[in-house]
Amino acid sequence: MWPESRKTPTHDELVKTHEHNPEGAAAYGKWGDRGFLENVTDLNPTLKHTQFADYHGHGWIFRGVFKTDRKGNLLDAKGDQIPYDDPDKFKGVVPRFDIDGMTTAPASAEHRRAVHMKDIHAEYGMHCTDCHFVQDVHNDGKIYGEYQAAISIKCEDCHGTAKNYASLEMSGPASASMADRPDMKRLDSRSYKTPWGKPRFERRREQGRVAYIQRSMVHPDKEWNISQVRDSVDEHLPNGKLNPEYNAKAAYAKTMRKDGTWGDIPRDGKTSCDLAHNEDNMECYTCHTSWVTSCFGCHMPQQANWKSEEHHFDGTTRRNYATYNPQVARDDAFMLAIPGDVKRAPGQKTKYSTARSSSAVMISSQDAQRRKVYTQQATWAGNGMSSQAFNTHFAHTVRKTETRTCDDCHVSSQEDNNAWLAQTYLLGTNFVNFVGYRAFAGLGTDGFEAVRVTEWDEPQAVVGSNLHRMVYPEAHKEFVDKGRLLEDAVHHGSPDARSVAIRGEYLYVACGEGGFRAYDVANVNNKDFSEPIVTSPVSPLGQDTHVASKFATAVCLPFNNPISLAREFRKENGETNYPYQGRDQYIHEMYRYAYVTDRYEGLILVDIDCLTDGNPQNNFFKRAVTFNPDGVLNGAENLTTAGSTVYVCCDRGLVLVDVSDPLSPKIIGEIGAPHVVKPTAVQVQFRYAFVVDADGLQTIDVTDPNKAAAVVGARVKIPGARDVYVARTYAYVSAGAAGLAIVSVERPTAPKLDQMFDGGGKINDLRQTIVGMTNDSVFAYLADGKNGLHVVQLVTPEDGGRSAYGFSPRPKPALIATRRTHGECVTVAEGMDRDRAVDESGHQVTIFGRWGGRPLDLGEMRNLYLKNGEVWRASNAPDESRKLKKPAKK
Repeated sequence: MWPESRKTPTHDELVKTHEHNPEGAAAYGKWGDRGFLENVTDLNPTLKHTQFADYHGHGWIFRGVFKTDRKGNLLDAKGDQIPYDDPDKFKGVVPRFDIDGMTTAPASAEHRRAVHMKDIHAEYGMHCTDCHFVQDVHNDGKIYGEYQAAISIKCEDCHGTAKNYASLEMSGPASASMADRPDMKRLDSRSYKTPWGKPRFERRREQGRVAYIQRSMVHPDKEWNISQVRDSVDEHLPNGKLNPEYNAKAAYAKTMRKDGTWGDIPRDGKTSCDLAHNEDNMECYTCHTSWVTSCFGCHMPQQANWKSEEHHFDGTTRRNYATYNPQVARDDAFMLAIPGDVKRAPGQKTKYSTARSSSAVMISSQDAQRRKVYTQQATWAGNGMSSQAFNTHFAHTVRKTETRTCDDCHVSSQEDNNAWLAQTYLLGTNFVNFVGYRAFAGLGTDGFEAVRVTEWDEPQAVVGSNLHRMVYPEAHKEFVDKGRLLEDAVHHGSPDARSVAIRGEYLYVACGEGGFRAYDVANVNNKDFSEPIVTSPVSPLGQDTHVASKFATAVCLPFNNPISLAREFRKENGETNYPYQGRDQYIHEMYRYAYVTDRYEGLILVDIDCLTDGNPQNNFFKRAVTFNPDGVLNGAENLTTAGSTVYVCCDRGLVLVDVSDPLSPKIIGEIGAPHVVKPTAVQVQFRYAFVVDADGLQTIDVTDPNKAAAVVGARVKIPGARDVYVARTYAYVSAGAAGLAIVSVERPTAPKLDQMFDGGGKINDLRQTIVGMTNDSVFAYLADGKNGLHVVQLVTPEDGGRSAYGFSPRPKPALIATRRTHGECVTVAEGMDRDRAVDESGHQVTIFGRWGGRPLDLGEMRNLYLKNGEVWRASNAPDESRKLKKPAKK
């Protein structure tokens, strides 16, 4: 994909490439050439890590998606692992096209090895027009507010349900407009014929049951037998013989009752059946979606004085040009949400559907003098929420066998899917977080530094990484020859930068005796600013973002995406609301504050929303709350938030503080010795908190924060442990002189040390670690005391041995870059959350792109894992002991 030497295109060559491909990297890669692009699949026989599937009209190239386990191991059709170094693992998995444009028949399992996860309809030769008929394609004359509202067809119209065979009558959102045209609504009416005059749909009697036939609209002699859900769950045919279409796993899922029994469904029209999964409370594709594209970030850098044509309706020419650069496109995430209004019956609140991350855009701008006016800034929505947007989504990746299983949505009987469910419920996993062009490192009494860790041009590869070597070969070689040292950094003084957090264009710092401060870093990359970091762009009389305290030890932002509580909440936009003190509000009030621990004063809440309300005249920080009843929080050293609970590490141990009313916090739990002694850090992932104390890493069950309890035996002893960062199924423990301890927390109740890493002895004073993703690779950023800031490559496609596209591949750490900071590097700012839409208390924080669409609220989450207040666990294997059978005929 990349030339051996870095291309240096002229301005005219850049413009010519961008005319047919808006991706900034295309001009520097081989696929900027149309001839290469059109034949990109010819590379497949030589590719080791993936296969190319096709390319988009813009010039973006799609890769094939293959069946893997959650660790990224390739699997065959039977679910057996395929050796990654097998030279034939991809043989025949991306079908060629014959002269008629129809795909060849799927290769048999023993020949295709890896399983190409293409939609089952496409795999059997169906085209768009075989599911979407006249009205879906050509509209009905109405203007719909969103695309899904204009769709007439639903899955059950052709495949039926567990109770009933298909009606062959359209029932999708737009089918209501056919009320006066019943012939258009019926799929088996005379109105629907193939170009060769045959009925598109037909019913036949076969083996004592109804068979549904559909004929192709593209190929004259092709037809399909439409599988019926009812046949998959009925063990016997009406004549008493065994049903060849019966599938025990399908029956287990589709006939499951809310009481845990499953099996026979009464169809006498009188007996009710309380099914757990039915078409009223979930979409069919919630289970039958095999994978979903999730775009966890795109960068749109704008450059002034580049003329570009307006691509909408006014036909004007703009003086600014923006490229569009996908950064993190994944297929490993499965997420649930509530679909928009058109997908739910009137008055219906809950219906489960698949969701995706989409349009998670960050923007940059260079003016005509090449000054970086702003850099990689995430926008926010009109209602003040983060615009790292999500939406419910039909992915068109339906599979018959590679479906969702019980532990994709419910707590596993093995207790090994805590991280997976954190992703499923859109709570975030800290895996795809965005660190960006600069990493912010706190240096204690020596202030802090903004260290450049990526290139500026697209793709913005992390310096020293595998992608850097491929895309910037000359710069990479020079960097390696100079000892892999990062030299570009902006330094600023600070009383005592012990803890740092970045959000938007402000850096928030806990400064020990210097209290709590915010620094304006908006111009950190602007070459024309002699002082690119300031406490205030005006005099202290016009702005003061400092709050004095006795000894501020740590700062935590409950959400580090740009948000604002000052924006207008508008009910007419279909936005749900959270009442707070008698008024409607979209974002919960707890998000107004920064949460600061103080060694002597306990927990301090500082109102920082004044920086986001668009009014520069009120930028004055004030304490909102100081909370330390009876000295319970004395010695507070660190904290985190999860929903409306603040977890504070202090002398007493781990103390839980409820801030559902942030102006009236209250203590709801405390865990001390012998389970937690002198804790120094804590992180929460769904049902568990992970605490580092004097003896290592301890798991705390916080399924209900009001009943938090240590998990006995769930401890990993790590001498010198100081901090913890949890990213999907791994906890990264900063262990001082011992370096980095990588602990598997796939089973939080039984954590185990996976590996130790010290970079060949170069990492020996590790204070803090954070993790982020850039392009297809995962990196750790290490605050290593006297050694400075390190960048460690954890997961990358070129590692070999497994795919980088699994949900949580095992890290293969490699030290790739180091910054010798001005002083001891004691902390590093966490990257921006890119997969978090809701918090652990059910408060939405990110905008959704469907009218009325939203994440699950707390009750809807708990419906999936609690019964009568207790956790219940699901098994993927059908429980024969609870199977209901039809009474034998007398």
